[in-house]
Amino acid sequence: MSNDVEDDSFTMPLGRWSVFYYGVGHMLNDITAACWFTYLLVFLTDIGLSPRNAATVMLSGQIADGFATIFAGELIDRFGHFKIWHGAGSILVAVSFSSVFGGCLPCKILATCSSTVETISYSTFAAIFNVGWAATQVSHMSMVNCITLNSTSRVVLASCRNAFTMVANLSLYGIALIVFDVSSAETHDDIENQYRWIAYMSIFIGCCFVGVFHLGTKEPRSKIGVQGDSHARISWAYWFQKLLYYQVALVYVLTRLVLNVSQAYLAFYVINDLRMAQSAKALIPAIIYICSFIVSVVLQGIAWNGQRLKAYYSAGGILWMFCGAAIFLLTRSLSSFIYAISIFIGIANALMTVTAVSMQSVLIGQDLNGCAFVCGSLSFLDKVSCGLALFVLQSFQSTSTRVVGNYSTNASISVTRYGLGLVPAFCSLAGVAVTSTMKLHYRLTKPLMEPLLE
Repeated sequence: MSNDVEDDSFTMPLGRWSVFYYGVGHMLNDITAACWFTYLLVFLTDIGLSPRNAATVMLSGQIADGFATIFAGELIDRFGHFKIWHGAGSILVAVSFSSVFGGCLPCKILATCSSTVETISYSTFAAIFNVGWAATQVSHMSMVNCITLNSTSRVVLASCRNAFTMVANLSLYGIALIVFDVSSAETHDDIENQYRWIAYMSIFIGCCFVGVFHLGTKEPRSKIGVQGDSHARISWAYWFQKLLYYQVALVYVLTRLVLNVSQAYLAFYVINDLRMAQSAKALIPAIIYICSFIVSVVLQGIAWNGQRLKAYYSAGGILWMFCGAAIFLLTRSLSSFIYAISIFIGIANALMTVTAVSMQSVLIGQDLNGCAFVCGSLSFLDKVSCGLALFVLQSFQSTSTRVVGNYSTNASISVTRYGLGLVPAFCSLAGVAVTSTMKLHYRLTKPLMEPLLE
């Protein structure tokens, strides 16, 4: 009888505070990831690394992250203890992230300015940071499926997490806007100090929210299904035999490529292609994330089923295609239109992210003993593909002649335009195409009992 009561509570919609405590748990990862994708390549090239070496640093971190997600997923499925993995990963992120944007310690020890030593140093700290990031991400993502079996509550948890991702990004861009306004960057040391302060303040804010998460969230069960089944682990082969696994994996990877590649090239595009003020590389991303936050909150009030997940994802993908085309064609004389485009990018990002993550929950269903592997394997594909995509784009950046219009009315067809415009648009098109082939068995349930924000 007690098991029946527990199972009923496990399938009931979650309350507002349970959703809130879970949602803030990824803030440290989100704020450091925003800094990683938005400013790492800019920072490394500003301090003198070539575009290829800068891309090597990012690729080393992405590959370390990718492999770490696989191992973390397997170990979490085997031993459980989501919060321990989350806490340990958060500590590693907090300790190592400042070194990613700090000075080159080996260069000081060896008294050398060799670009090779710099690249190896930054790559090492990038890899360490991403190992901690992966442990936190996999434990937090897979936890959704063990907190509740209620389908709508799972979407609400993903939506809340996405909303606080927007809060994290806004916090970063607010910090960056202040730092760029109050300090000048005339020397190598000035540039390092700017980004070091951004890193320190980001870590402090993120750690505060990690504390709230650990105080408010109980350790979820991972070994007991809704019928009281067992302790049997689900083998990897089980997932590889499901067509939906490959479909969800492809949609998730394409969505992450849209988000990460566009985020990495936004600052370059605003400064180098549109020739806007330095503050714009913080202001325009902030507009994107304000719009994403609003949409993520609105999505929490919807009762979800498979068709709605597909429809909302497709709407976001189609919107990104139009935005990508506009970015590719936008001329310097019409640069102010980027503010309007950024609003629609923010809406599209939220629609695609919330629904793509929720598709993972549809795939997992009640197979809780394999949830961490699913999240880990999809994250592996995400990290490696993003790292390779950025490395390839940066390699062209370093070897190709940049075509710049001679007149202010001509668009500059640069690698940055391809990275911010065409690559996300193409990935969105592919994601919509794959989504249309999915068969999502997802029953309609009532929305969250209490709204997260009133």
